[in-house]
Amino acid sequence: MCGIVGYTGGKKAVFILLEALERLEYRGYDSSGVALLENGQIFLEKKVGKIRELVRSLWGKTLNSTVGIGHTRWATHGGVCELNAHPHLDQTGRFALVHNGIIENYREIRDFLISKGIDYKSETDTEAIVHLISLNYEGDLLRAVLKSLPMLRGAYAFAVFTPLEPGRIVGVRYGSPLVVGLGEGENFLASDIPALLPFTRNIIPLDDGEVVDLTPEGVSIYDFEGNLKVKDSIRVHWDIISAEKGGFKHFMLKEIFEQPRVVADTIKGYLSRDYELPFSLKDFRRILITACGTSYHAGLVGKYWLERFVGVPVEVVYASELRYADTPVGREDLVIAISQSGETADTRFSALSAKEKGATLLSIVNVMGSALSRESDYTLYTHAGPEIGVAATKTFSCQLAVLYSLAVSQHPQRNELMDELLKVPHLMEEVLSRSEGVKEIALRYTSKKNMLYLGRHLSYPVALEGALKLKEISYIHAEGYPAGEMKHGPIALIDENMPVVVVAPRDRVYEKIISNIEEVLARKGVLISLGFEEDKKLTQLSKDFIGVPQCSEELSPFLTVLPLQLFAYYIADYLGLDVDQPRNLAKTVTVE
Repeated sequence: MCGIVGYTGGKKAVFILLEALERLEYRGYDSSGVALLENGQIFLEKKVGKIRELVRSLWGKTLNSTVGIGHTRWATHGGVCELNAHPHLDQTGRFALVHNGIIENYREIRDFLISKGIDYKSETDTEAIVHLISLNYEGDLLRAVLKSLPMLRGAYAFAVFTPLEPGRIVGVRYGSPLVVGLGEGENFLASDIPALLPFTRNIIPLDDGEVVDLTPEGVSIYDFEGNLKVKDSIRVHWDIISAEKGGFKHFMLKEIFEQPRVVADTIKGYLSRDYELPFSLKDFRRILITACGTSYHAGLVGKYWLERFVGVPVEVVYASELRYADTPVGREDLVIAISQSGETADTRFSALSAKEKGATLLSIVNVMGSALSRESDYTLYTHAGPEIGVAATKTFSCQLAVLYSLAVSQHPQRNELMDELLKVPHLMEEVLSRSEGVKEIALRYTSKKNMLYLGRHLSYPVALEGALKLKEISYIHAEGYPAGEMKHGPIALIDENMPVVVVAPRDRVYEKIISNIEEVLARKGVLISLGFEEDKKLTQLSKDFIGVPQCSEELSPFLTVLPLQLFAYYIADYLGLDVDQPRNLAKTVTVE
């Protein structure tokens, strides 16, 4: 969603803010802007479109400010226009503010402000915050912010500064991410760690209900009552190069090809962690997995593994549905919340609700120090590193690695099962070495407007993920279904113009899915199949066949998902689309 950056120090702020904003582009945005302290006044520049439009508008201007804030906006309230873009100023022009999240009661606040004679100019909820702070200001920015917070309802993070107190920025976190970066004679704010990597590796992730007061000399953190808190920083070991494209055309392609390495890192990280979970998975009445998007699909795969190796019933529920459902959850349940960022609002809040009802909360996240990791009873980390492309690829595979490792962790044959998993990265490399073959097939389908993806058993979630990738980045309508459900509706769509992608490794349901394939062919569907190499039957039946190395059926999702990611990528790239930043999507969804 929206991205926030802030800087106070001794260097020219505009260059730092722009570079930091560029590193937040993966979050998705429709406009951007900066506010700087220039000659005792606020200099404001905002533009609709990509950050390069903002850079062009700033070109040639002499800007010497050493303090400022910046923003990338993903519209939630009000249309996409410069008026609604951030930063926002108060009526006097003495306060500038950037904001991520939603203020649920902003209409009430707006009406209150208008009654006080405030000229409310934009359609945003953000403007309400800066006017409140201005009204409450009595010479101390921190106190003005603290006085304003009780009036705000919702999930939000914001940063504000004023020329009345040069060099000072105050930031707030409540439900939306915000991290502090520590430097020498300079300090930083950002919505996410990658924005700060060029400048510092010493990070303090803020918790909900915390306020940070930044100056070049230091950082102070308070709760919403104004009580000073003591927090330790963490050292981030990601390097800048890991967040660059590394010779690939897009971050997404780079991240697809990183999967063998990061899956190996995740397995090693799981095996080398310095603690064991202090409970038996068999002790729980039920395991409830909650997640969104690609993480939800990983959870569906995890369900099969947990039921297979643990023998406990598993439910997988969309976090956005679980939060408002009447699902009975209690002390006998283990809730597994999966989120790449650890900041996904629906996942966090549904998991916290379950925890409040007595459930044990275990999270699987990629970002150390993220909100979900801090709020959980126990956390297992993926080791994917920063994922910049909006469409998730390597984090999906790493989530699978953690879920499989967890599922077999208390099984009598754990060592043998983990030995098999350790072979997977090499098999993934084999699949990726054949990417040109996938590209050749993909380019035959660039003119199609619809596709159907089918799978059974462990391959059903893989089919869902393949369809999601295609629609996310190519804007081609694609739907995933359990192959056995085809005859209950989707079969009506199949004709000679409908490509049908079938994920069919030779597993326990192989003969069943071959029957489904015959049904597709009987309706003249165009069959693209994906199975184990040397599968002569699939090769003969299919218009196009993609083979992956033979492995156990339990591990097949690690291999079969890779060609589907590549298939979607090559189609989108051929169509000339923005693969890394698809329209209307955001990397980290921090609003409901």
